[in-house]
Amino acid sequence: MTDMPTQQAEDELCDILLRTGSLKFGTFKLASGILSSYYIDLRLIPSDPEAFRRVIGFYSTILDPTLAKQVQRLAGIPTAGIAYAAVLAFNLSKPFLYVRKEQKEHGRGKRIEGVLKPGDKVLVLDDVITTGKNVVWAVDAIRAEGGVVEDALVLLDRQQGGEATLKRSGVRLHAFTTIRRVAERLSVRGMIDEGQLREIVGQID
Repeated sequence: MTDMPTQQAEDELCDILLRTGSLKFGTFKLASGILSSYYIDLRLIPSDPEAFRRVIGFYSTILDPTLAKQVQRLAGIPTAGIAYAAVLAFNLSKPFLYVRKEQKEHGRGKRIEGVLKPGDKVLVLDDVITTGKNVVWAVDAIRAEGGVVEDALVLLDRQQGGEATLKRSGVRLHAFTTIRRVAERLSVRGMIDEGQLREIVGQID
């Protein structure tokens, strides 16, 4: 896990989550299959150009300059990670690719869309990590086609085992912040109540 951002940056992310309606409370089934009493939907953010620009900036702050030079390509994980990875790749002048949820049954039957050569070092990017299974699935798909993946970039870690899962697959996690830190900032600023804070923190492993 990389160093955490400044309190000001975390507060700005909190503002964005609430302004765009990206933080929701209720009963949700996550991609991992886990049931959750809250949901963070970062697919909404690209519809707000200013929020999108700032979130891309948040990703940029956790991308170590040395790592940025070492990787040959950026890969987006469907669906939310694709938009962020594409813009960040453009900003870095790096080739972009993405992993399909399902292998194509027509054409060349590809799982990876974009140019990937054996030995290419690829940085994978997603929006939120929970258990890490979705990221590992993408990493395995890239590795199966000869790519080298050692690092993953996410905006938010839900702290439900994702970092440990990636570590077992030989992948380092770089996250802008954690759900605990976001929840605490939301609570301190009166943006969520005590019950909502307990709901979020109670799901942390």
